[in-house]
Amino acid sequence: MPYKLTVNGQTSTVDVPADMPLLWVIRDVLNLRGTKYGCGMGLCGACTVHLNGRAVRSCQTPVSAAESMKITTIEGLSADGSHPVQLAWAEYDVPQCGYCQAGQMMSAVALLAKTPKPSDADIDSAMNGNICRCGTYLRIRQAIHRAAAISANPAKAAAAAAHNGNGFGGR
Repeated sequence: MPYKLTVNGQTSTVDVPADMPLLWVIRDVLNLRGTKYGCGMGLCGACTVHLNGRAVRSCQTPVSAAESMKITTIEGLSADGSHPVQLAWAEYDVPQCGYCQAGQMMSAVALLAKTPKPSDADIDSAMNGNICRCGTYLRIRQAIHRAAAISANPAKAAAAAAHNGNGFGGR
């Protein structure tokens, strides 16, 4: 059955089964490879995307549930790496292997949208269920605090983006 999806601001029609996980539509049909397959059971968080701003596990979300919703993947945060979470992730060198980081970042963005100045407890609660096998949890927490500070001062975000080039590197 055809489904009309809006992913990262682009509307597409996909002809897939109603129960096909959104993860596979994003990766295999729309060819957006930033969202990762982790466990397939919604337990690890690697596949996290936003539906109307809410963080969801795309491996457990059927495409039929996402129709007419605004879907945002890691590619949709910013074209140039200037989103505050991307800047903070680069500043704190959060990724090691990097596999889980798209899901980590999408959960962090959803947290900051709800709680612009999160406490450590807020962060731990929101990020619970996003597994990082490399154990970068402390850097993730620091980066979320930094992203909150950058968000509170957009001029600093612009300066940081200019300094880092595209927000991922420049060191």
